[in-house]
Amino acid sequence: MKIENMFKKTKQSRMRRSGSALKGARPQVPEGLLCRCNKCGAAIIAEDVKQGYYICPKCGGYFRVHARRRIQMIVDAGTFEEWDENLKGQNPMDYKGYEEKLQNVQEKTGLREAVVTGRGKIEGNDVVLGVCDGRFLMASMGWAVGEKITRAVERATKEQLPVILFACSGGARMQEGITSLMQMAKTSAALKRHSDAGLLYISVLTDPTTGGVTASFAMLGDIILAEPGALIGFAGPRVIEQTIGQKLPKGFQSSEFLLEHGFIDRIIGREEMREELSQLIKQHKKQTARECPAGTPAQAGEQFAKERESEPEKTAWDRVLCSREKNRPVGTDYIEELFEDFMELHGDRCFADDRAVVGGIASFHGIPVTVIAQAKGRDTKENIERNFGMPSPDGYRKALRLMKQAEKFGRPVICLVDTPGAFCGIEAEERGQGEAIARNIYEMSALKVPTLSIVIGEGGSGGALAMATSDEVWMLENAVYSILSPEGFASILWKDSTKAKEAAEVMKLTAADLYERKMVERIIPEPEHLTKDSMVQVTEILDGEILKFLHKYGTITPDELAERRYKRFRMM
Repeated sequence: MKIENMFKKTKQSRMRRSGSALKGARPQVPEGLLCRCNKCGAAIIAEDVKQGYYICPKCGGYFRVHARRRIQMIVDAGTFEEWDENLKGQNPMDYKGYEEKLQNVQEKTGLREAVVTGRGKIEGNDVVLGVCDGRFLMASMGWAVGEKITRAVERATKEQLPVILFACSGGARMQEGITSLMQMAKTSAALKRHSDAGLLYISVLTDPTTGGVTASFAMLGDIILAEPGALIGFAGPRVIEQTIGQKLPKGFQSSEFLLEHGFIDRIIGREEMREELSQLIKQHKKQTARECPAGTPAQAGEQFAKERESEPEKTAWDRVLCSREKNRPVGTDYIEELFEDFMELHGDRCFADDRAVVGGIASFHGIPVTVIAQAKGRDTKENIERNFGMPSPDGYRKALRLMKQAEKFGRPVICLVDTPGAFCGIEAEERGQGEAIARNIYEMSALKVPTLSIVIGEGGSGGALAMATSDEVWMLENAVYSILSPEGFASILWKDSTKAKEAAEVMKLTAADLYERKMVERIIPEPEHLTKDSMVQVTEILDGEILKFLHKYGTITPDELAERRYKRFRMM
């Protein structure tokens, strides 16, 4: 919605214009005071819209924002330095009337082209910014748009700066033909070099983002954000409907649709965008960890040992039951207790966002880390939503995407393992469950950042190993880690699933069994009844031990990390 085109036009009466308004005449609204929302139809005060991030105060609908105004909303005041302001497009196909059209829109908008690029600061941090402006031929991408974005990215690479691009476009610029198409390759190639230099690129999708822009720089961000309700897609909805002869479902190609299908990380309200971008930039700046709190974990462990000296020893089956307790803390509980500033990132960039895997960026004692958890639910409803902690291929691919992102930026990876096993269903097989698990194990074996996995509940089969091919694997005292569930083991080998209790003893699946066989490096003690209320006794230990791990492995070179990890599994 263009706010400038929706200011309500009011006609003043001749009597009012001449200064002799009739007594009792109907009051007139000054021209430009009101505008109308074309989503809800409400008449609203234009100044309220401008001060409210160009959001309708009645329905929450978004007005479209000019590039320079968006820059004002995002960067620190007075810090933006525009680049290539006078660069403008040509007419490579000698398309009739194109040059006149360019001139008209230039005069109307005050812009030379459909994107504004430059350098500024967000809460004191330098960034390179590019903002598309839909007033300029629907921000279609011709040579000049591609050239300005490419130059900005190249300069960002040279100056080692993050890039933020706000996309808004109708796609390729038809009047420039194949030249326009080549801008997709040019901008993408520049972003690849920027990425290879280990630099951050954040793509922000606004309404609408379609065509060649979607199929190039818009969808290549390390982090992809979107405004609520934005239209995002390759082919526009009208083109799709005309091609397939069907009416599209409600919400198709919206930001929310893309989030559900795994193609964007987060949907962020315009009023929160500056803060979100600032946090992301800070989380991608390398920081030095505070000193490890010496003695804390050992002291806590000794206290636990004293408290439990009189407790009877649990059987393997007892520990299986403990690992499955419905009130046992889940992965998201540990994320909340152990990490600061956690920002969840969504999607596998292929098909879906699997809620059985939760992952994102966080801070741990000042160290940026990537945290990934297999997530069971806290109640029946949430368990159903999270598929009882059984990941699909999409979940494993999301986890791997986040691990590779962590590798690029040098962030340690911490995985919280708690799954009965990978989901076995028709759709999981259709989307390649085996390949997804294999790919995770393959890539994790050679990740060049410190990688720690902690089994907090059930560690079921390859579904667990796909997030536990790490430098070290730790287990909570009553967690279990095995080739299969005891019920499945008994069913396959003894043809009798009722012998699960006996199977648990045979399988050597407890933390003590695996520590003795050098399959895990550490056992984390638990209170007698581990719940959300008592988990602080566990997280206090984990806090100190994880910090020790990060200090220890943070001094090892990337190649040495991969070699040590290879040797760890080679000995098994």
